Amino acid sequence: MSAVIDAAPPTRSVWRPPELSMRWWPVFLRNLLVWRKLAIPSLIGNIAEPLIWLVAFGYGMGALVGQVEVEGTRIPYILFLASGSICMSAMNAASFEALYSAFSRMHVQKTWDGIMNAPVGLDDVVLAEMLWAGFKAIFTTTAILFVMLALGISHTPKLVIAWLVLVGCGITFSCIALIFNALAKGYDFFTYYFTLFMTPMMFLSGVFFPLEQLPGVVRAVAAWLPLTNAVMLVRPLFMDQWPDDWLRHALVLVVYTVAAYWIALGLTRKRFRA
Repeated sequence: MSAVIDAAPPTRSVWRPPELSMRWWPVFLRNLLVWRKLAIPSLIGNIAEPLIWLVAFGYGMGALVGQVEVEGTRIPYILFLASGSICMSAMNAASFEALYSAFSRMHVQKTWDGIMNAPVGLDDVVLAEMLWAGFKAIFTTTAILFVMLALGISHTPKLVIAWLVLVGCGITFSCIALIFNALAKGYDFFTYYFTLFMTPMMFLSGVFFPLEQLPGVVRAVAAWLPLTNAVMLVRPLFMDQWPDDWLRHALVLVVYTVAAYWIALGLTRKRFRA
């Protein structure tokens, strides 16, 4: 009698489309409830550094620089710096949450494993982490925006549109950071992300000085960085102007977001399958 061997189910590709449901919401809510206990220290930590940059460079160096020309318009350096540094703050807040905090929940505390014992899939957990990191960036940039309003840096109604762009910027960088979260074996791995990706981008994206000061080749590369495109959208709004070529800048951020989320999800699936 021949033995009957059950065929093993085919292995599903880790690069398949996301399988999402509204079950991401309890995961998001869980992170919110935990964060409420540390909300004030967390906000102070996220806000203090960008405000120090703004005061030290905006008023200190601004007194030496005076005004900066942007698209044929001369503006105070404090306005130039503020409109760039708030984009940098969105990047930093989302990245820190999607790296250190998400890695703690995923690898150190094993929170993800506990969540997935309930009827919640890994795809829902990753989506919740992405949205939560973007949500943390919203808190940081909103607080900084109110401080800028109090300092009288800009009062244009277009700041509402700038705030929406900053929300999208936070989501973009949360997706990018989740790629490194999926690859990390320990906290030290994140040094590569900050040293080789974030720090160069801060100085090549027009945050501290106009891109026209860079060599042509570097400027061509910098034009496609996500932070550059965020700054190009936000800065004109701070100047009470509409961004030039806004559709291209928006599409670049959308492409980064979709591609990074897909890669992060695939790598996270691979990690948990292993």
